[in-house]
Amino acid sequence: MTALTLAAAQSISIAGDVPANIQQHLLLMRAAAEHGVQLLVFPELSLTGYEPSLAGGLAIVPEDAVLMPLREMARELQLTAVVGMPIRLASQAGVLIGALVLGADGSLGVYTKQHLHPGEEVAFVPGQGGAALQWGEDRIALAVCADYSHGSHPRAAADSGAGVYAAGVLISEGGYAADVALLQGYASEHQMLVLMANHGGPSGGWKCAGRSAIWNAQGLIAAASGVGNALVIAHREGGRWTGRQVEI
Repeated sequence: MTALTLAAAQSISIAGDVPANIQQHLLLMRAAAEHGVQLLVFPELSLTGYEPSLAGGLAIVPEDAVLMPLREMARELQLTAVVGMPIRLASQAGVLIGALVLGADGSLGVYTKQHLHPGEEVAFVPGQGGAALQWGEDRIALAVCADYSHGSHPRAAADSGAGVYAAGVLISEGGYAADVALLQGYASEHQMLVLMANHGGPSGGWKCAGRSAIWNAQGLIAAASGVGNALVIAHREGGRWTGRQVEI
């Protein structure tokens, strides 16, 4: 197996302030590149905060110029970043919860959240998912929050040959224990690396738990110790995973 370095970007979003959140993303991208990260995954709706009431006014098409600073930084750093944003697609009516893949090669990929959390249908429509990332010999499947609460979602990823399942999420203090049990269970059941990038501060009225984490089939590799901005990094060398947390 080739060397691979992945990270969860635990970030704090300012409600509706896309320019400020972009600057925060750029800071985390630079920090990740300094630690050799090749793929960096941000939380659900990281560029706007989890703000359903604001999503309609903030939604963009994936090619919008607002993303250019992030896309240019991804190319400059040779780092692929997965960022959260409400989006609109010509092929589908309504606002979707998007995970946009800003490639190190300048490419743009789109994943849309398939399974909405109860209540989200007021502001969003279900998406269609998206193609897994092919990373050399590795296949990396994406998820956004409630997607992973449906066991069929990670199972389909594993069945498609994915060895990594990467989820941008919003998990509150109250839901953390149950959700972590699910995610760690998927790592064991499907023999996959599971990455969870959570919000590092309050968003949308939720007290987010932080504690972003990465597991493999043997258990926890690395986790953030609490809330705040942080990177949770996993590195594979010679088939063995090691991990660490970096506070930002």
